[in-house]
Amino acid sequence: MAKELNGTELVGYIKERQARQVRALRQTHHVFPKLVIIKSLKANAVIDTYVRMKMRYGDDILIESVVDTLSDDDMGAAISQYNADPSVHGIIVQLPIDDPSKTESIVNQIAPEKDVDGLGRDAHYDSATALAINWLLAGYGIDLHNKKIALVGHGKLVGAPLDRMWKKSGYDITVIDKDHPDMVGALRASDIIVTATGVPRLVTSTMVPPGAVIIDAGTASEDGGIVGDVDPALRERDDIKITPEKGGVGPLTIAALFDNVIQSALRVAEQKSSNS
Repeated sequence: MAKELNGTELVGYIKERQARQVRALRQTHHVFPKLVIIKSLKANAVIDTYVRMKMRYGDDILIESVVDTLSDDDMGAAISQYNADPSVHGIIVQLPIDDPSKTESIVNQIAPEKDVDGLGRDAHYDSATALAINWLLAGYGIDLHNKKIALVGHGKLVGAPLDRMWKKSGYDITVIDKDHPDMVGALRASDIIVTATGVPRLVTSTMVPPGAVIIDAGTASEDGGIVGDVDPALRERDDIKITPEKGGVGPLTIAALFDNVIQSALRVAEQKSSNS
């Protein structure tokens, strides 16, 4: 069996630290961190599951989470209200929305200092999923320097923000999208593979070289469950490291999201202190 890169094992330490930070914000600064989650009217069961997980995590560390279910056309006005509300420290749009072509225009309306998913054009925070993948690799002592990295998919949530973040660090990155001429060859030449396409079983064992590290951040709904991008047979190999089917990047993404909410609330606390 492959060695698992289990995000759930790392979350406990992060959550303890976050709970202490929130207590200090509430008790010392009288700042009560709050997250607003905006979701579409037609959100499916998978989306509802993700929202419940976020609300549960927020409850655990005493961060209030509010869900606002809206049509795509009503999201802009709601975002404007939450941007102006000083009690709200973070705003996210749970993707996908009903009309994905409106995604960019809607998330760009979130005030940069409250864009805790890091998806807007001027967001003050890193993408929560990209940050989570960084945490996961660091938590297992995986160094990205002098490694060949393949990013399968270049979407708004994972591939694109990771590409930006890692290129700034000078890492050797190959982006593999639907137009790439030789996906198999590029993967076989890689030390680290991050895949986030939402295409089940896209990455198979024959594509992955010995000793590789695979981060499966893909999500798709199949037969009532959530599946990733890698073929299940890949997890049977004993010469690679890979995220598990459940508990890989997901738990750390939620932790990273709330870390950004806390950072937003800390900024408010600092402003209060400087004005007093």
